[in-house]
Amino acid sequence: MTEPRARLLYIDDDAGIARLVRRTLEARGFAVEHAADGTAGLARIEAGGIDVVALDHFMPGETGLDLLPRIRELPDAPPVVYVTGSEDSRVAVAALKAGAVDYVWKDVEGTFRELLAEAADQALAHERLRRAKAEAESETRAARDRAEMLLREVNHRVANSLALVAGLAFMQAHSLKDPIAKAALEEMQARITAIAGIHRRLYTSDDVRFVEIDAYLKSLIEELQAAMRASGREHPIHLQADPIRIPTDKAVSVGVIVTELVTNAYKYAYPAGTEGAVRVEIRNREPHGVSLVVEDDGIGWAGEGQARGTGLGSRIVKAMASDLKTAVRFDASHRGTRVLLEFAI
Repeated sequence: MTEPRARLLYIDDDAGIARLVRRTLEARGFAVEHAADGTAGLARIEAGGIDVVALDHFMPGETGLDLLPRIRELPDAPPVVYVTGSEDSRVAVAALKAGAVDYVWKDVEGTFRELLAEAADQALAHERLRRAKAEAESETRAARDRAEMLLREVNHRVANSLALVAGLAFMQAHSLKDPIAKAALEEMQARITAIAGIHRRLYTSDDVRFVEIDAYLKSLIEELQAAMRASGREHPIHLQADPIRIPTDKAVSVGVIVTELVTNAYKYAYPAGTEGAVRVEIRNREPHGVSLVVEDDGIGWAGEGQARGTGLGSRIVKAMASDLKTAVRFDASHRGTRVLLEFAI
């Protein structure tokens, strides 16, 4: 005895036709069961073990179109081939819309039985493909979820490690008496903090490919202001930021640029005892551009001539601007220093 290749349930109130269907399909390797009405058919499907259903249109008290949606609502419902003797094509169309995978015309001569066997084979093949696709998609989603979880964990660890490095730089800076070395370490601490902030955003984000730049810059500027205040420099930083999702690598560049420009403004814009603010603005420029402005109302520098300090900050800003595929521009008409960058996202 060979195992049947599939178990088919034939739902039809005509017992004679059901016997003929059983004979034809069993010759094709199917195991065939018969249900005389919709109630018995539903009960048999719910019991399990049915691979495909052949559903007749005309039955006492209901039609196959009444029963079909109830079959499709069952968990792990088998595919349904609709069998109809009606010559109205709208019946077949309605069956397909209701979830049948195929339909067969029930002719008087009985050739429909061979067609039903072919349709059942195709329905089973279609179901195997559907299940394989669903399983592959489920595995893909699970793999993606695992990867995202691991990536969040990596970002969490990187953020913690960078915060530790920034803390060590802070401790080292405060142990030095050389003001130049101390300032260099404080600036390095600010750069590390800017990058750590990106990773903090990523391990709480639903999409690690992007950073909400307004929230990130708000947090970054709060940290910069606290650090500058701790070093004895009191200048408010005002942020105006549109809610823009920026790719992560570009957000890193933006964070480093803002850190350098704000730090330079604190250092050079206002002489000792002079009050003044620093303003940061990032705007969405349709259709796919972003503009970044950092400005102050201090003594002013147009980006020409000898850079103040070591010039490292200017070189870092230019390098980050290059990563953004843009250039740094200075607004010579501004009273203080106004730096502009425009880049695509």
